[in-house]
Amino acid sequence: MKLPLPFLSSLVAFVVPVVTLAAPVDLANGGASARDSEALMQSSDIYVATVRKDGNQSKAVPVWFIATPDNQILIDSASTSRKVKRIRRGSPVLVWIGSRSGPAFIGRAALVQDKTVQDEMIKEIPRKYYLARIGLFGPKRSKFDSGQIVTVRISPVRDLPDGFQSRPGTPAPALDEKATSAR
Repeated sequence: MKLPLPFLSSLVAFVVPVVTLAAPVDLANGGASARDSEALMQSSDIYVATVRKDGNQSKAVPVWFIATPDNQILIDSASTSRKVKRIRRGSPVLVWIGSRSGPAFIGRAALVQDKTVQDEMIKEIPRKYYLARIGLFGPKRSKFDSGQIVTVRISPVRDLPDGFQSRPGTPAPALDEKATSAR
C-alpha cells in the first residue's frame, strides 16, 4: 500500500518529536530523564518553584509549557513576576510534572530573547491548550514586544527523589547534589 506524501510528512512531523522526547538522556549533559520525558508527554501542566534569597523554596505554581525536542522546557511568564525576578538573579528552578507531588527535577533557567523561540511559543501554546486557542490566554507578539511577558527556558539538571514534594519555605536542594533515588 502506498501512502500519500502529505500523510507521510504529517506522520514524520508527529513521530520524530515524540520519539525524541521519549529517548533517555544523560542528565550529566543536560536534558530530561526517561522518567521525566514520559511524564512530560502525558502532562498538560508543570508546577514551578524558584529559590528565594534565603535559600528556601517558593510556592510551586502551575504553568503551561512546551517540551522541546532537545528535552528542555519552555514557559512564558509575566516579566514582573517573582519567579522571573528570581531567575534573573540565577535561581535554580524546581519542577514537578503534572502535580505538586508528581515526578520532580531541579534545573537551570534562563530568559530567552530569541524571537524565533517566542514565535514557537506563540504557535505551539494554542495547539496544546484550548483556552489559548480561543484567544483567552497565551503568549502574543505584542506582549513580548512590550516586555509584558518573557519566555523562560528550563534545562533539567537532575531528578529529585521520588516523592519529593513542594514545601514552600523549606530549604531547596542544591543543583549539584547527588540524586538520592534510584533510576
